[in-house]
Amino acid sequence: MAENKTAAEDKASKTARKAVKAESQTGPRLKALYNNELKAKLKQELGLDNINQVPELVKVVVSAGVGKKREDKRFTETVELTLAKITGQAPTSRLAKKSIATFKIRKGMGAPVGYLTTLRNDKMYEFVDRLINVALPHVRDFHGVSRTAFDAQGNYNLGLREQTVFPEITFEDASVLHGLEITFIIKNGSKEGSLKLLELFGMPFSREAK
Repeated sequence: MAENKTAAEDKASKTARKAVKAESQTGPRLKALYNNELKAKLKQELGLDNINQVPELVKVVVSAGVGKKREDKRFTETVELTLAKITGQAPTSRLAKKSIATFKIRKGMGAPVGYLTTLRNDKMYEFVDRLINVALPHVRDFHGVSRTAFDAQGNYNLGLREQTVFPEITFEDASVLHGLEITFIIKNGSKEGSLKLLELFGMPFSREAK
């Protein structure tokens, strides 16, 4: 049964990847869906007076810290390569903004403490589509993402323990494991409105208490 289930999941994942790839060639599917259907639906469901008040995803920041391994060239190169592969965009390095004695980090020190990529427009929508329909279904023992990881402005933070859930990551890339943080920046956001927006995008939220 387990083998049959795995085969079925792999087949579904391949179908999703093909759909995302085909749609990206004619313009991001989620972008068209948002503009043509979801904006009006959100306006109605949230009881808003003006279409310009509707929550809108404006950028996605994909980042990874290197912490104590900042001097490990193989590790930092893997992190940098991961971000480039899964986003299709070269990442930028981050220097320490404050000193942390535990990690022997000094403010502004030369070695990067992490890397990040900021996605907007088409690349943003394409990435979110792949994240929801291809990457998250590959998370082991997956029970949905948190419904409570919103800040006061309605921005959402999602953490992944391993980069291997993305199909762009090869076996060789996976020899060095690291986590990722994905931040959804939402205009006109609120905890309720942003949750509804991401739900309509297909984000698989858990059934935990709201």
